[in-house]
Amino acid sequence: MRVAIVGIGLLGQAVAERLHESGHAVTVYNRTVSKTDPLRAHGITVAATAADAVASTDCTLLFLTDATAIHAVLFPPTAPVNFRGRTIIQMGTISPEESRTFQRSVSDGGGDYFEAPVLGSLTEAKAGTLIIMGGGTADQLRRWEQVFSSLTPAPALIGPVGQAAALKLALNHLIAAELSAFALSLGLIQRAGISVDQFMAILKSSALFAPAFEKKLPRLLTRQYDKPNFPTSHLLKDVNLFADEARHQGLNVVGLAGVRALLEQAIQEGHRDEDYSALFESINPRD
Repeated sequence: MRVAIVGIGLLGQAVAERLHESGHAVTVYNRTVSKTDPLRAHGITVAATAADAVASTDCTLLFLTDATAIHAVLFPPTAPVNFRGRTIIQMGTISPEESRTFQRSVSDGGGDYFEAPVLGSLTEAKAGTLIIMGGGTADQLRRWEQVFSSLTPAPALIGPVGQAAALKLALNHLIAAELSAFALSLGLIQRAGISVDQFMAILKSSALFAPAFEKKLPRLLTRQYDKPNFPTSHLLKDVNLFADEARHQGLNVVGLAGVRALLEQAIQEGHRDEDYSALFESINPRD
C-alpha cells in the first residue's frame, strides 16, 4: 500500500522503516527536514509538504507530538491539505476531545479519520509487535489491515473515536506512576545498603512485579538516560493530558501531583529529551 508518515520522531522513523521493509510504498514528511535524511538514504520518498505526502498516498499515519503540532501541519493557513478521498490515521497521544475535533475537521474536508494510538517503543516498532488500539469502526480497521498487520500481531478496536485516545492516556499514566514508584523503592534499597539483586528476586516472585521495572533497572543503576525510547517531556505532556481528562470525568487526581512534579523537576534539571527514567534523578539525587 502507499502509506505516508507525517512526524519523523523516534517512533515515526522506526515505523517508516518497518513499513518500508514490509513492502509498502512509504512517503514521509517532517517539518525539520534533516530528520528524514536517514530514511531518504534507505530509499524512502521524502515529501516537500504535508499536503504532498497526503495527496500521494492511500493513508497517512500521524506521529506528531501533540494536537498543536497536528493542527499546524495539517491545517496551515498556507498550503492547505486536501483530505478528499484520503484517510488520516492518528497514532500519537492526544486527548479524546482533540481526536474527535480532528475527526470532524477531516470529515468536513471530505476525508476519513481513524485513531490508532500505539503502546510500545522502538524495539516493538522494529519487530512489528506494537500494541495498536483503534478508535473508529470495524470497517475502517479492516480497510487498513495490511498496514496495521506490518506493525502489530493483532490491532484491537476499542470503540468510537475518542475511546482509544482515552485508553492510551490511561496506559501512559501507568507508565509514569509505575516507574516513579519503582524508582523510589529502588532509591531506598540503595540507601539502606540492601542488595539490589535480592530486592529484584523477591519483587519478581511477587504479584507486585511489572516487566517495566526490570527493563528500566539498568538505566536507573547506571544513571544513563541517553538514546531514549520515550523522552521525559513527552511523558509529562501525556500525564497532563491524562490529568485533564480524568478531572473532566469527575475523578480525583490529587495523587498524580507528585508524579507531575518529579517529571517537571527532571526537565528543569536538563533531562527534557532524555529517557523518562531520568525522573530517578529527582527521586534519588546524586550525593
